[in-house]
Amino acid sequence: MRSYPISAAAVLAVLLAGCSSGSGGGDATPSSTAAGGATTTTTTLQTHTAEPGATGVSPNGVTTAVGAPAQSTEDEYFQACHAAKVWMQQRGGDQKAQFEPYLESVQKSDAPGPGTFDTPWSRLPPARQAAVIVAADAAADDLCG
Repeated sequence: MRSYPISAAAVLAVLLAGCSSGSGGGDATPSSTAAGGATTTTTTLQTHTAEPGATGVSPNGVTTAVGAPAQSTEDEYFQACHAAKVWMQQRGGDQKAQFEPYLESVQKSDAPGPGTFDTPWSRLPPARQAAVIVAADAAADDLCG
C-alpha cells in the first residue's frame, strides 16, 4: 500500500469547503494564551485551524485544530472519515453540529479505533491528530467519498 500524506493545500481546501459566510455561531477570530511555553489557540468551529505548533481548543476544552500538516494514507483517511460519519449519523440531527462532540468522544475515551488510525488519541503525533480532525470535518460536511 502506498502512503500519500495529506498536503497543507488539501487540508486548506477541505477547511475552506466547510466554511460558509451565512452560518452564525460565534466569532471567527482566534485568541492565543501561553501556558508553560506552549501556545494554545482557541478557535471556533468555523476555522478548525491553528498556527504552526499551536493547538486549537474549543470553549468546552476539546482540541478542534492542530497546527501541523495532516498526515495519513488515503485508506486511513477514508476509514477515519467513515468512522466519524457513522458516529455522527447514529446521533442524528445536523452532522456539522456533531463535529465537536465526535472529537470530544475520541479524545475522552482515548480508545484506539479506525477514527484514530487504531491508535489512542493521546499517542498520536500532531500531524496524525490533525488528520483525524480533517477527517472529522469532512465527515461533518458529508465529504467522505
